[in-house]
Amino acid sequence: MNSYHLYSHTYPVSDFGQIKQKVLNWVQPFSTFCLLDNHQYQVPPHAEECLVAAGARRVLSCPAGQALDALHAFQQEKKSWLFGHLGYDLKNETESLSSAHHDRIGFPDLFFFEPEILIRLNEKEITIEADNPDTVYQSILITNIQKPVRGKTTLTIQQGFTRQEYLDVIQALQRHISRGDCYEINFCQEFFAEKAGIDPLTVYQSLSAVSPNPFSAFYRAEDRWLICASPERFLKKTGTQLLSQPIKGTAGRNPGNPEEDRLNKESLFKSAKDRAENVMVVDLVRNDLSRVCKEGSVKVDELYGIYSFPQVHQMISTVSGELNEETTISQILKAIFPMGSMTGAPKKRVMQLIEQYERTRRGIFSGALGYIDPQGDFDFNVVIRSIMYNQQDDCLSFQAGSGITHYSVAEAEWEECMWKAAAIINVLEKTTGSLY
Repeated sequence: MNSYHLYSHTYPVSDFGQIKQKVLNWVQPFSTFCLLDNHQYQVPPHAEECLVAAGARRVLSCPAGQALDALHAFQQEKKSWLFGHLGYDLKNETESLSSAHHDRIGFPDLFFFEPEILIRLNEKEITIEADNPDTVYQSILITNIQKPVRGKTTLTIQQGFTRQEYLDVIQALQRHISRGDCYEINFCQEFFAEKAGIDPLTVYQSLSAVSPNPFSAFYRAEDRWLICASPERFLKKTGTQLLSQPIKGTAGRNPGNPEEDRLNKESLFKSAKDRAENVMVVDLVRNDLSRVCKEGSVKVDELYGIYSFPQVHQMISTVSGELNEETTISQILKAIFPMGSMTGAPKKRVMQLIEQYERTRRGIFSGALGYIDPQGDFDFNVVIRSIMYNQQDDCLSFQAGSGITHYSVAEAEWEECMWKAAAIINVLEKTTGSLY
């Protein structure tokens, strides 16, 4: 395995907010970049406050088939940082499935790049790894902070299902559950707009202001953009330890009424429906981890943890295990991807049902975005609460849905889906010329 050396230098930060805005504006002209931001959440285990990769020395882009083996080979070429994503349709590789639906945005099934420049940013300092860190630092300092750029077109949001069609699907899925085909299934629908004319940076800043979540990202792979406000970690590897933190269970916030907000949080913790969803996914994650972890090492570190974010309370559980020796990244991902929180149980059957009942490909949505470091450790989020944008075709897309169980009420699932979509529509209303 080869490696290369980048020069590294650390500089003090006097105004964290300003330097962060400068980095955002500095990175966006690169045709390939990834900015990961935890918005100062103290998420255990520790995640970098803000990690930025810009420019590409090497690129791996491939469809499902042999993509995960190709990622392992790409990783073995050099001990270097790699940033990129795993698209949901890698399921076709991990479970020998297929996808026939339309993909409006067109992210590759797998895309990773070795950055030319790596930046770590926190409240006290900025560390730059590059061929010439001083030049990069100076270029960031002189970068102008762009004012928000409003769109100049009317943005028409369309969706994949009418209310009645959506209710009919939920009821059909519950019949599958009653027959024993599955226990829980994540069902989503796409919302999209053509001739979108958005400014990705403005939309990202608006989304971050409304929903500053701990696994947020601003990501570009040529003419495809991801604007992500994810609260969920998919999988983190540290040495021989694997950790997953699935989310299942959501309740709205009411910060203007502390007592009602407290009751919402308490109701979520006690909810039989949300607990049923959560424990099913936890069992699925335990099973997935056990395929690559030492016997007896997989454990549930936390069950039904309730965490509060600006817009919602979430039920989050934590599952961990100790890896078998000599386990490669391709073996890990083949055992665990896609994540159980975005599929259901049993995983292969529900992915077949997702293909049957959903109407468009998920693409990068409900996939994962993150990094692999030179030691082979990695950290990936779950791509949810996200806007995808195809700049070449001027088309944007986002998806929303929920977990369906025996306890689900179809009308409530529709309301949850529309409520999640409304949060993103609200962001788009603020950043476009007009919207209907």
